[in-house]
Amino acid sequence: MATDIDGYGFADQGRTIGRLSSDIRELDRAGIERVARGWDRHVGDADLDAFRAAEQAASEALESTDRVAEWHLVRDALLGLTEGQSALASWKSEHGEVGAKAERAALAAALGLLAGADGDRPDLGVLLRPMGEALPWLILEEEPVPEPE
Repeated sequence: MATDIDGYGFADQGRTIGRLSSDIRELDRAGIERVARGWDRHVGDADLDAFRAAEQAASEALESTDRVAEWHLVRDALLGLTEGQSALASWKSEHGEVGAKAERAALAAALGLLAGADGDRPDLGVLLRPMGEALPWLILEEEPVPEPE
């Protein structure tokens, strides 16, 4: 069983698009704001290039496994939860910059999960970190950095 950053376990099948979608439905305004802060903290302007590189790697992974159509379905389903007339009330209340950042983080997490952001593809973990601020099960336990001698 893998552990998240807080040390709690989750079943291997627990890191799924379905779980992400379900948790996105449960986020309140504070959760959406936490995700937006995660975007600022882990991407922002400073790390945008690394984020874009991870998006590109994920897109290439989906293309190489012929899963682009699946990504379009997932993306459209998530956008249905976050914007438009059928959006969830909590996401409607955070319309604007905060909501846009949180929405981008949610889409990035879905892309990372679909493309395989796990121990085999740590570069794609960049896509999970912003959303991981509110959903810590997304973050894989990181190896501790050794202390300098």
